[in-house]
Amino acid sequence: MTHASAAHIVIVGAGPAGLAAAEYLAQAGYSVQVLERMPSVGRKFLMAGRGGLNITHSEPHEALMRRYGVAQSWLRPALDAWTTQDIQHWMEGLGQAHFTGSSGRVFPSAMKASPLLRAWLARLQALGVVFHTRTAWKGWDEHGHLLVQRAGQDVPHPMQADATLLALGGASWPRLGSAGGWVPVLAQQGVNIAPLQPANCGFETAWSDLFRERFAGVPLKPVALSFAGHRVQGEVMVTANGLEGGAIYALSAPIRAAIAEEGVVTVMVDLRPDMPEQEVARRLAATRPRESLSNKLRKALRLPPVAVALLREGGQDIPSSPQALAARLKAVPVVLSAPQPLARAISTAGGITSDSCTDGFMLRAVPGVFVAGEMLDWEAPTGGYLLHACLATGRAAAKGLQAWLQDTVAKRYPLQP
Repeated sequence: MTHASAAHIVIVGAGPAGLAAAEYLAQAGYSVQVLERMPSVGRKFLMAGRGGLNITHSEPHEALMRRYGVAQSWLRPALDAWTTQDIQHWMEGLGQAHFTGSSGRVFPSAMKASPLLRAWLARLQALGVVFHTRTAWKGWDEHGHLLVQRAGQDVPHPMQADATLLALGGASWPRLGSAGGWVPVLAQQGVNIAPLQPANCGFETAWSDLFRERFAGVPLKPVALSFAGHRVQGEVMVTANGLEGGAIYALSAPIRAAIAEEGVVTVMVDLRPDMPEQEVARRLAATRPRESLSNKLRKALRLPPVAVALLREGGQDIPSSPQALAARLKAVPVVLSAPQPLARAISTAGGITSDSCTDGFMLRAVPGVFVAGEMLDWEAPTGGYLLHACLATGRAAAKGLQAWLQDTVAKRYPLQP
């Protein structure tokens, strides 16, 4: 075993992945310093808590693994080692009760992030973790030392570390700290990085002026969206330039890929997802023939004005027969032309590729430097999967760092007799 207290570890980034790594390493007895360029830590974590802090999901582990798509084989060891049950026990150890919602999502009972973050930081400080806020990492100098620039300093200065763990996030919500500035720094070192792209994002479409002016900011629920063989039921929000919300976020990966290949795509919106087409047709047939379309849809199907307007928005003739109209209501076409900008996305796709890392999440091009969290090339839907993987890869990278120190630096720190 390495004499841990003699090794100095620097973690760059104080989001969930960085904090998870700091906790593991401090509990192992290492001297840990955490650098954060923002004035306070965990800013995106706190933002996630505004919606209740969905921290993981209670579905069976294999079903959870499938949420990570093509990255699941890469992430599996980390997720196997830090399961939903482990996260629940960890929260309990911090004095934070939790519950599982009707959708299977797991939340702290407080329904916000701040109590959990306060308890977590108190534990880290008790373990001796030192935080340096308003401190930015700028790469390395010619001797391989970290270059660090504190607020108010004109130039960065070197900082020595026996090992470094980078947990700098992706590039979504940059005002919260993760701006993607690490990409050119690591690319210059020879690290392969898949282009950063928006994930769990809204998409743009060309609404008519009338629709935009009347319905921007209005929720459309319940609906089901279908695209490329996938169907997701939930809620979407009409924006001035398109659609956003949980149902479309869940389809963002295939929609984004199709737009990149084809330019524009068409998604189908089911305005009555809870009702079979034949029942829709039956109810429409029972209305009075002279009833206006709006009244007919409101009385027979309880469709709100935004849904009726969306039906009219496509520019196509609206069918008059009950059966044909029912078919249209179950599949209203909406053309999407582009994802919303990365800065507005909930999360980031792309990042450091698996072939750039060892099994322990060390950069092959920069020995002694480990990476975790949203910097890595994976994506997952909302529902607890994002935070879960950040926590799991943070711990996995910390374990990799510990093993590397024991294998390569132990001779510098002999065990005390």
